[in-house]
Amino acid sequence: MQIYKATDYKDMSRKAANIISAQVIMKPNCVLGLATGSTPIGTYQQLIEWYKKGDLDFSDVTTVNLDEYKGLPRTNDQSYYYFMHQNLFDQVNINPENTHLPNGMEPNSEKECARYESLIHSLGGVDLQLLGLGHNGHIGFNEPGEAFEKETHCVDLQERTIEANKRFFASADDVPKQAYTMGIKTIMQAKKILVIVSGEDKADIVAKAFFGPVTPAVPASILQMHNDVTLVGDEVALSKIPR
Repeated sequence: MQIYKATDYKDMSRKAANIISAQVIMKPNCVLGLATGSTPIGTYQQLIEWYKKGDLDFSDVTTVNLDEYKGLPRTNDQSYYYFMHQNLFDQVNINPENTHLPNGMEPNSEKECARYESLIHSLGGVDLQLLGLGHNGHIGFNEPGEAFEKETHCVDLQERTIEANKRFFASADDVPKQAYTMGIKTIMQAKKILVIVSGEDKADIVAKAFFGPVTPAVPASILQMHNDVTLVGDEVALSKIPR
């Protein structure tokens, strides 16, 4: 595992964007696995900036996203479809037909998970998967205690996750209770994995996930078994890793 220490969030975003842009330049028709949440926003902004300068071309790139809320229409500003268009897709020259997320409006979980998993396989797998890291070690919506071998599946969101998402919705009843997510097995099949972390509140889980035992109780710990993982974090997020 390679670890890059950044001075702050902006530096972390730039370093992560560098790794993604190198992938796009080396293989213009690459498949990027993308993540949502507050952590990758700076990385996406940096990629947009380089695209606008003429340094990056997304015209042949294909993307697959980690997850999507079940039951949330794409027009809802809390859907990950909306997030990705807002924060990246609509601001670069990527072909919308080459951007993929699970379809949150498909009520048949089995059908949707099988479709998404076979889509990823049909693309030849993911060249570079971007991941954030949850406070409890979750990656995608793979919560602690879930089996490592799962492929794309539908998860019941934990109370803590629902609670954390409440602030984004008009009322607690509007918060989705389920989500479609790539499973650990799907994530582990990516050729390269890039994990980005920022903030002092992530220091404990970074140490646990990357330097503690490999256990389903800390889903991200499985990444220790992958042969090409890069961790980019700011100083405070990396402050508790063994020297």
